[in-house]
Amino acid sequence: MKFQKYLVKNLPFLKEKKLLLALSGGIDSMVLAHLLKQSGYTVWLAHCNFQLRGKESDEDEEFIRNFASENNFKLFVTTFDTNSFAKDNKLSIQVAARQLRYIWFHQLLQENNLDYVLTAHHLDDNLETFLINFSRGTGLEGLTGIPVQNDKIVRPLLTFSREEIQDFAAENKIQWREDSSNSSDKYLRNKLRHDVVPILKSLNSAFLDSFQDTLSHLQQAKSLAEDASVLIYKQVVSEKENQKHFNIAELKRLPNYQAYLFEWLRPFGFKAWQDIYELVDAQSGKVIVSENYRLLKDREYLILEPISEKDSAIYEMSEDEIKFPMHLKISAADQIQKQSDSATIYVDKETLKFPLHIRKWREGDYFCPAGIDGKKKVSKYFKDEKMSLSEKESTWLLISDDKVVWIIGKRSDRRFYVNNTTQEILKIETLK
Repeated sequence: MKFQKYLVKNLPFLKEKKLLLALSGGIDSMVLAHLLKQSGYTVWLAHCNFQLRGKESDEDEEFIRNFASENNFKLFVTTFDTNSFAKDNKLSIQVAARQLRYIWFHQLLQENNLDYVLTAHHLDDNLETFLINFSRGTGLEGLTGIPVQNDKIVRPLLTFSREEIQDFAAENKIQWREDSSNSSDKYLRNKLRHDVVPILKSLNSAFLDSFQDTLSHLQQAKSLAEDASVLIYKQVVSEKENQKHFNIAELKRLPNYQAYLFEWLRPFGFKAWQDIYELVDAQSGKVIVSENYRLLKDREYLILEPISEKDSAIYEMSEDEIKFPMHLKISAADQIQKQSDSATIYVDKETLKFPLHIRKWREGDYFCPAGIDGKKKVSKYFKDEKMSLSEKESTWLLISDDKVVWIIGKRSDRRFYVNNTTQEILKIETLK
């Protein structure tokens, strides 16, 4: 049998393993269940009731339960409130269902000492995924198709067409459940399946074979690109603690540095690629952020680092003392012993509004330093002082009513200075 020969040649490790088959009740997974049983594999079944089609979903579950009982399969069944999960997590129904089922599948593997999850994705699914990614814009990663194996997920039917599966089902009189949502063009995948793929197949009777050849070439090209990326990465990037430093001079020597940046930064959730490419020639200090990372231009380097919760944290200070994120103490003073902009400052208590706050600087922050008229942006002060990126990132501000009282350890704001009308003097000092 063609299926058995394929498994022996390409997935020999499955034979002695305990397998969990994701069984929806549709033709693809039902055919795979019969094929695995005929081939003598040790299989458990897992069915998800997503409660998306009312009575039809419940009938699918009943059909699966009867099939498992009649064929002596051990069956796991779960029910999800998919609509609520999607709403709570701001996901599409399709993405929500995918997340729910794969989380559950991996739990079943761990709890029951099973080895792999098998899904019934086939060659036409792969083509549709390729077209979806192509239509939305993608790199090589999106054009290499669904992998046959992705860690614990294995897809034994991926080289078989929908037509082959349908023929096998008819020849072996396999029963299945038809999902009514498959006939709707509400989803892009269905529209491609109904309107686009038939045209492509009509233009070339061997279209799916040609598509498989193309996928193979793209996968080989991706492998070559990954190898080159690893070698070049070592020449361009240095890693320091939780930071990655991209040497801009080395980067610009590459004939197509944008492709390398895309490959290196893609895993960190960045999407504004044109902005990232322009960052190479941007002014020092410009920042681009993803959900969990930021990329900063700092003179000769692009610096990638995780966004720390502390970077956006605001710490409240009472009228006397705070020990985190630094040790600051406030005390009453009879007179100014020494007006200082480093470890100690003196301020007019009446100018402060408690509680005070400590936080990192933000774009748009300004203060009014002594010796100049008007105000000055904190970012401009950093630049004038030729502060390094690490110095900027480690600097804290003391804030009163959203006004900068003190760039702690550096400069204070004259709006809070003691003068001849001051009635109460406060001493604010940093302690080790």
